[in-house]
Parts: sequence; C-alpha cells; structure tokens
Amino acid sequence: MKIDKQNLIQGSSYLRSHEKQSFDRVNYIIENMSDNLAYIEEIKKQNLLNENDKQKILNKFKDRFRNYRSSWKNNPKEAYSNNNFKDYEPLCLDIETAAICDLACPHCYREYIITPDKIMNFDLYKEIIDTAVKWKVPSVKLNWRGEPLLNPKLSEFILYAKKKGILEVSINTNATNLSEEKANSLIESGLDLIIYSFDGGTKKTYEKMRPSRFKENKFEKVYQNIKSFNEIKIKKSKKFPITKIQMVLTNETRNEINQFFDLFSNCVDDVTVTQYTERGGNLDTVDASKRKTLQNYLTKNNLSNDTNFYVGADDKIYVSTGRKPCDQLFQRLMITFDGRVAMCCHDWGAQHCLGFINKRSFNIEKTIDELEKNIINKKKGFELLVNAKRPNKFNEPEKKISSLGEIWTGDELNKIRKIHQSKQLDKIDICKKCDFKDTYEWKKIN
Repeated sequence: MKIDKQNLIQGSSYLRSHEKQSFDRVNYIIENMSDNLAYIEEIKKQNLLNENDKQKILNKFKDRFRNYRSSWKNNPKEAYSNNNFKDYEPLCLDIETAAICDLACPHCYREYIITPDKIMNFDLYKEIIDTAVKWKVPSVKLNWRGEPLLNPKLSEFILYAKKKGILEVSINTNATNLSEEKANSLIESGLDLIIYSFDGGTKKTYEKMRPSRFKENKFEKVYQNIKSFNEIKIKKSKKFPITKIQMVLTNETRNEINQFFDLFSNCVDDVTVTQYTERGGNLDTVDASKRKTLQNYLTKNNLSNDTNFYVGADDKIYVSTGRKPCDQLFQRLMITFDGRVAMCCHDWGAQHCLGFINKRSFNIEKTIDELEKNIINKKKGFELLVNAKRPNKFNEPEKKISSLGEIWTGDELNKIRKIHQSKQLDKIDICKKCDFKDTYEWKKIN
C-alpha cells in the first residue's frame, strides 16, 4: 500500500499508518485469546473439558489483558497525580536474555557505551520469571541491549514463561539470524509479539544503517527472513506471534517511508516509523534549511542551542517547552543479563543502577575491562566500536542481593519518582541527558 507522509499520525514517540487497515494489537489479542499459550496451559492444568468453564477462564484472561493495557496508560498518571507510589506494581519486566549484538548500527548506544557480549543463564531467568508470576506481572520482554536470537535457548525461555502463565511475551530482533528453524521454534514456543528493527526502504540505506560486526549483513537475506517467517506462520495457521516492524526516522530514512511501507505491508501485521532518539552518535536528523529555521527560532526566542527538538514525518519542527514525568517509572523494570536492575530502557548499561538480584553482577567491571581491551586492540568484531566508552556510574547501590520487589518499592526509585513528579528531571544525571520524546512537552514552530 502507498502511504503518504501526510497520512501519518504525529506523535511524540511514534508515527503510525492512519489508514483503516492499521493494526489494533489490543483488540487482536483479546479476540484471539483462546490461542494464547498461557490460556491453553491454564486449561490443561485445571483439566477443564466443560465449555462453560473454559469460557469463564477465557473471559478472565481477556479482562486481565484489558486491565494490563489500561493500567499501562493510567497508572503513571494516577500515581503522579495522587502522590501515591506504593499501590502500583510493574506491568512489564524487560529481561536481557542476550546483551550481545551482531550489528553495529550508528544510532545505537552500543557504538558509544561499552556493552557486554554476554547472554543470560537459564537459572537466573527462571528465578526472574518465577518472581514475575508470584507478582502477577502480565508482560515480559526478552531483550534490552542485545539481539535475543543470539541466545540459543531463547525458545525455551519463551516457553517457560508461557507455561508459567505470563500473559504477553515479546521480543525485539534485527532478524539477521531468523532462520527457518528458528522461525518454527519461536512460533511453537508461544511467543506473542515479535518486533523487527529494520532501517530503510532501500538496500543502500538499510545496509548503511545496519552494518554487521562479524560478517556482511545483506538487505536481501534479512528481508527474506521476515517474509519467510510470515509464510511459516500462515502455513501453521497460527494467530501468534503478532509481527511488527519499525524504522527509526533519520535523514537517511526520512524520504523512504513509502518504500518501507511498501516492502512490509503484506508480510507484517503492523508497520511503524519511530522518532530518532539521540544515543550518543549526535546524528544529524535535519537538512540545512530546517537547521536554519530552527536556529532562527531559537535566536528570536532567546532559547539555548541545546534546546531539544525533533522533525516529524510531516516535516514540521517541534521544539521542547519543558519536561514532564516519565511513565516508565511506573510501568517496567530493566534487568541485565547478569542481574543488575535499571530504571528504564534509556538507562543503557544500568548507569543509574537501582540494585542487584544476582551476585554475578558484582563482576561487571572485569567484563567491561575485557571489552575495553578488545576495542583498543581492534579485535575482530570490535572494529566498529572504536567510539564506545566505559559506562558512567550515576548511582552505586550497596553490593547486596535484593528482591525485585524491594527494588521496585525501594527508596532510590521512589526518590527518582518524586523528582519526576516535580518535573525537575535535570537533577538526575541519566534523565537530564535523556532524549526520550515522551518526557518532553512539544510545540510546533513551522
């Protein structure tokens, strides 16, 4: 389908097709809840044969999902408004099943902050999932800084979560390793959502934006992997996983939105363009004329040259007029491969570490030392990481093992929430430098 840039809904953090066939993920999941593996496993566990009993359980699962998605939007607003931080539990755990990645994308933190080439062990993962189940956490995302398909046990990880009753299990992947065998395994594991990261509507742009660390990364192969996954899913008559693809809006991709939609509209459920978020590369996202318009506006209004801005898919310039509290502080926790806990997905490297759930995380400095040597020596696979530096330490919690519950309700995270509530985000180092669009108020200037 052909998508005109004017037919994209303008949002602070994402842009989506405005056409009638835009994918409604929430309704799709509710309508197809009987195919959710967590529901199927619950029916087996209760040994239910009566259709009325099955329907009651199915309705409970549907209600649970509705509540989860409603709470995702409403909990942060209510908590900040009511000054009540204790009655809200996390809605998602982002679990770093693999910190390693095979690409070296110029718009990724990995190129600027040293990131371990490690995977999570199954024992730690099971502890996290078991905690999530007791906590009734509805959703887990099985990646953060790395490529989850590089964990050879990923499908086992997914299946474990689904059999334990996790309502929604999702992953983000670059699809470079999405072979037919892995596709079959992921589909059978009960995965609910797979999100592809793919930048560009042409071979030239894609291969520029997504260079490989170890071997050539070819547009044709990855594109075919994504198409094949869809074909396998159709052949198996499976409703899940939902497939979504997203492209970051940069100077290179800005004029390829139509091509991007044309490439994937027939083989992916949901096609999305996301705003570029600064992650250390200082990539230029505007052309000379827009840069001039922006500079004139800043000068005329006596604003700093550091004022945050972005250019939407509608080619309009948006300038920040202030900060606002981050919703993530009441939505999710990030857990690294070794058991460090970070407060949000933009706290790359857990630079503002909230605590530890595993002793393995006490040895992270040794891991960073090894990686730093590899980068300095330009070891194979590290040649494109020459700009990566050691992560900062904005907070150093006591080296003791805590539970996720203790960290979620602990003094450190509540202190951060208080600061966000007062809209004084600049008092927190990691938040001051954050470019996450949803933490800013925006004004269109042209």
